Parts: sequence; C-alpha cells; structure tokens
Amino acid sequence: MTAESSPPTTVTAPSPSATAGKGTPGRWRQLGLLSGAMATDSGEHSAVSVLFPAMRSALNLPLSALSLLIALGKITGVVFAPMWVSLAQRFPRKYILAGCSGLWGVWTIATGFAQSYLQLVVLFGIASIGIAGSGPLVNGVLADLFDDKTRGRASGVLFGSIALFTAVLGPLFGQLSRLGNGWRYGFFVLGTMQLLAGCAILLFFKDPGVGGSEHQLAALRTAAGTPRRRAFDRASLRRLAAIRSFPLMCLQRLLSAQFVMVAFGVVFLVDARGFSNADASLVILPAALSYLLGTLGGGLAADHVQRRFPRTGRVAVLQIALLGYAVVAYVATQIAWTQLGVYALLLSVLGVLQGLQPSVNRPVVMAITPPELRGAAFAFFLGLEGVGWAAITLMVGFLGDTIGLQGAFLWMVVVVLLVNGILATPLYRTYARDVAAVQAELDRRAGDNRQPSDGTQN
Repeated sequence: MTAESSPPTTVTAPSPSATAGKGTPGRWRQLGLLSGAMATDSGEHSAVSVLFPAMRSALNLPLSALSLLIALGKITGVVFAPMWVSLAQRFPRKYILAGCSGLWGVWTIATGFAQSYLQLVVLFGIASIGIAGSGPLVNGVLADLFDDKTRGRASGVLFGSIALFTAVLGPLFGQLSRLGNGWRYGFFVLGTMQLLAGCAILLFFKDPGVGGSEHQLAALRTAAGTPRRRAFDRASLRRLAAIRSFPLMCLQRLLSAQFVMVAFGVVFLVDARGFSNADASLVILPAALSYLLGTLGGGLAADHVQRRFPRTGRVAVLQIALLGYAVVAYVATQIAWTQLGVYALLLSVLGVLQGLQPSVNRPVVMAITPPELRGAAFAFFLGLEGVGWAAITLMVGFLGDTIGLQGAFLWMVVVVLLVNGILATPLYRTYARDVAAVQAELDRRAGDNRQPSDGTQN
C-alpha cells in the first residue's frame, strides 16, 4: 500500500518521562564541531586584544583604536547577525554555519596584511561580518541538541572549549610580539584555523533540526528531522518582547561590562602597571583556564541548582556571578599590586565568575523561548550584547585617554556590574512563569498532533 493510500493514523508524542534528560543522539560529537567553530571565531577578538600593543607600535595606533576595533566587531554583529539567522531559516543551517563561522576566515587572513589603520579597520570589519553569525546559530543549534536538564552542562563545555583555545593561543600570540611584525602571523594562523573548522562542519556536522531536543515536538518533525520554522521578522520580535524575562535578559547583556577585562586586561597591565607586552600576556593562561573551570564547573553546578530550585536556581547563580565579579574587579584594578602573580590570581577569580555566566544565561534564554524563536532570540540577545560591549569599550578607550585606565575601569566595570547585578532581581518573579508558559505551549502542540489526522475528535 502506498503512502497516499495508507489510512490515517494517530501519532503519539513520547512522554516526558521517556525522553527526559536525553536529547539528540550523537549530540556531544556535534557539540565538539560547534565548539571548534565558536573558539576560532572568538579568537579573533582575543588576538586583537593580546596583540594590540605590538599592532599599536607597528601601525602607530592610538589607545582608542582598540576600543574602535572591538566596538566595530560587535556593531557589525548587531547589523549582520539577523541576516545570517534569516539565511539559516531559508537554507540548511549546516551550510550557513560553515560559511559564516569557518570559510569566512579568508578575511581574517587578509587582516594580517593590513598596512595602515584604515586598512586594518576595513578588513577587520569585513571579517567580523562572518563571525556575527556563529553566536546566534551555534546557541540555537545547542538548544536543539540538548534538553533543558543538560543545557547548562553543554553550554559549559561550549564556552569552556573557547576558554581552552584562548588559554593555549593567547600566550602564544603574546610571544609573537617579540618578532618583527609578529602580530600578522597571529591573524594568518587564526584565519587558517577558521577555514579548517568550516571544512569540518561541512564534512561531519548533522543538523538535529529546530526543536530537536523537545520531546513534545517529536511527532511534528518531518522526515528530514526539522519542524516548520517561522521567519525572523517583526512578528517574531513582538512575540519575544511579550516574554517578560526576555527584555530583562537583554538588559543584563547590554550591561555586560566584564568583557572590558578581556579586551583591555593586557593593555592595562602594560600601560597602567608597567609590565612588558610579553609578560602581561602570560596572565591569559591562568585566567582562561579559570574561565574553563567556571564554564565546566558552572554548567554542572547550575544544572544541579536548577534541579533543586527550579524557580530561582539559575537566576540566583547569575546574580551572584555578576555582583561577585564587580567586587573582585575593584580589587584587581583599583589597587596597584607590584607582583604579576597577584594579577594572575585575581584575573583567574574573574575568569571563574565570568565562566559561570554563559552556563546560566544561555539556558535561561533557551528555556523561556519556543524552539522556532530561539535563533531570532539569540540574534537579538547577542546583538544587544554587542551594542553594550561596543559602547562600554568605546567609553573605556576614550576615558582611558583622559583619566587613565584605572579610573575608566572603576566607572565602566565595577559600577556598571554592580548595577547589572541589582537589575537581575526582577527575574526571580518572571523566569518561572515564562518557562511554564513555553512548556504549556509545547504540550498544546503535542496534544493537537495526537488528534486523528482527518480532524475528527475522539
């Protein structure tokens, strides 16, 4: 009997108990590919921060140039991330992801050939267009690979891999400053690694499909494994705005001043504390390894706390990480320590606290949004993060030229993060309600699908 002549059947979605905690088969291998793509993309901004003192000497750049480059990369993400998300909703995500986060690395290589400030800005800006797509696409796929019980751990592995990559390459890039025009080799190496990551995605990545980890949608998936998608449009943004926790999470990312330490940490030790570029870059290794510890351990801890306190667990971890970061940042930047080891220790503590955050805020966004909106949610969420990062780093750069980096860190890191931590408080009221609303909608869809396909009721 052909498919067309087969009688209508009733398909029943798996029960929550049958699928809880499982997710998509082979998900950890797929996460490894995503981690490689994200790590090489994130390495571009790390390379700029680490190699900036050498670039400044070679191209005669002002301190504000670092702020401009970081801000340019983030603003580019705000503009072009929705474009990549829209393309991924019309074409296979695998090819879009491989293109924007991997094969676009040719422009990273080209950045290493810059001969002037203008050329550096233009080439780095073009390279950032591709990087803009990796954040929202990878986070959306991660939510499709892992269910809510394991997303904290998976996010920890993803961002821990980025930290490990930074821990290894950061000091190596710093040592390139000892060579004539050594900073150029950093971009050559990084671009080549991006190309390899893109090829690996093309060859080995298997898309789980939108909503691939949601047990309620198991019966709604097509033969290709992908349910129906909605476009990235104004209607999607209106739906996101109606989720009460989502604007609060966007505000939290808008005030994410901890990225300043990533961008200006080495320059601060060189300019404000008198260490050499090569020596200052050595603190990246313990700081990045601590970030790795924070992401991996934080992901496990956040999942555990969430299971114990499902209404408030993730929010509490996020708020503690924000307020704790502000306190330690004050000690690290407002007190003049003479030993490099002290800064390595303090920056390591900051690394742990920063590592906790992506293991919490990404699963929060995944939990409060329906599967088809997660790509748009992360494009908007990370876009606002880019706006905040750009604005804060620009302010730090210009304030650093006027009142010094120590004063700039006080106002733009310590004070901003204290405010950010306080503004996370309303999430205690909204998060649990929004999660319940998403689960109710998924249950409704599964219930609708259990009705006979001819539309009759039992």
